[in-house]
Amino acid sequence: MNKINNLENKKAAKSYRKVAIAACFGTFLEWYDFLTFATLAVVFAPLFFPSSDPSTGLLASLATFGAGMVVRPIGAAIFGSMGDRIGRKPVFMFTIALMGLATLCVGFLPTYAQIGIWAPILLVSLRLLQGLSAGGEIGGSAVYLTEHAGEEYRGLKTSFLQLMGPLGILVSTMQIAFLQSWLTAEEFMSWGWRVPFWVSLILLLVAVKARIALKETPIFLDLDKRSARSKSPLRENFKDRQTRKHMFLLFFCISAGGAVLFFCIQVYTSIFLKTSVKLPPQLVDQLSIYATIALLPLTVFAGWLSDKVGRKPVIVCGLALGAALILPSFHLLEYLGSGISQSNQNGNQVVMIASILIGLSTILALVVGPQTALLAELFPARNRNSAATLPHNLAAGWIGGLLPLIVTWLNQEWGSALAGLWYPTAFLAVAFLLAFFYLPETRDTKLLH
Repeated sequence: MNKINNLENKKAAKSYRKVAIAACFGTFLEWYDFLTFATLAVVFAPLFFPSSDPSTGLLASLATFGAGMVVRPIGAAIFGSMGDRIGRKPVFMFTIALMGLATLCVGFLPTYAQIGIWAPILLVSLRLLQGLSAGGEIGGSAVYLTEHAGEEYRGLKTSFLQLMGPLGILVSTMQIAFLQSWLTAEEFMSWGWRVPFWVSLILLLVAVKARIALKETPIFLDLDKRSARSKSPLRENFKDRQTRKHMFLLFFCISAGGAVLFFCIQVYTSIFLKTSVKLPPQLVDQLSIYATIALLPLTVFAGWLSDKVGRKPVIVCGLALGAALILPSFHLLEYLGSGISQSNQNGNQVVMIASILIGLSTILALVVGPQTALLAELFPARNRNSAATLPHNLAAGWIGGLLPLIVTWLNQEWGSALAGLWYPTAFLAVAFLLAFFYLPETRDTKLLH
């Protein structure tokens, strides 16, 4: 009997690994495609938004990045509802193809110097397609993976999905850093920036092949067998009081809090160090790589910790630390970076900056590590995909995605490189209070309900 149980456990573990690898790789591609745009925001400014004022060009480039985030909730509403009605897998296949093709097209876009105003129009259009795709993928993938994970160590097993965002940034940043060191500045601005977008074609083919072999989740198959699928998921979500409450808490506390931390720490720090502190770009890219590498095991640890002590304590702790330490950390980064230049790179100062970035990554890990499991645990199986996907993408798109633009704009309005950071600080403080008083503990939730 023990042998049979052991064989069944090994078979289940192997099956889950296959599902996790395929789901995670597809989500990695989504993040790689989506965040390469953010990494190249400074490069896009003169190529697609030329202006006599560099700040205006940067704002336009960040606004284009934000446009893709703004339409994410539309993609979430469309594809999340489809996931509850026709299944998780078919939606996965469509969203990954849409993202990959839109990203590949960015790599072939002519610049403003070549076709004038049509260059930024086409760039924004492709960015909107990326946003629609990301809205269906990010959130839906959390539900898919969690429904395959079973009841034990769900936080640990699903935390690996949260590594795909940092890995997307890491691969994108390393690739761009290599190209900038290998090519001259003129070559990189002429054609080198296009290479990361061309590479997405290879990643797309691998992701599609992996996802074709995926199976539908056992929970959705059970719903289908019992003819219990929702015919109008979005309407049901907003009619049910408990679902509405959990959607609000997911939006404001977990998803928005995680998104604010993610874009502050993984996206805006790089922009801040390059444009405001004026550190050498290659040094900033190296520091970003170190911080991202540190984030990977920290996220898995946070997922494991949430299995031991609960999802709520881990997330509440991350929100509290974020509210308290974001602004002081950026003040310290500005102070330490002020004496560093291309020719004078003080080793102690660089180590201290790297330590601050790793510390910020720890705060981010506490919020996003348990996030995948909690997204699914908050909602009933019948309308889980749409209920989790819409608020998650609304928060990530409208709160997190617009954060670099809002912070940069506030900085320019107040004439300070740090004034805009009061916005994420205040947001995280409110998210902490809501989570502390109202967020339920979901660690022991049965997913088939």
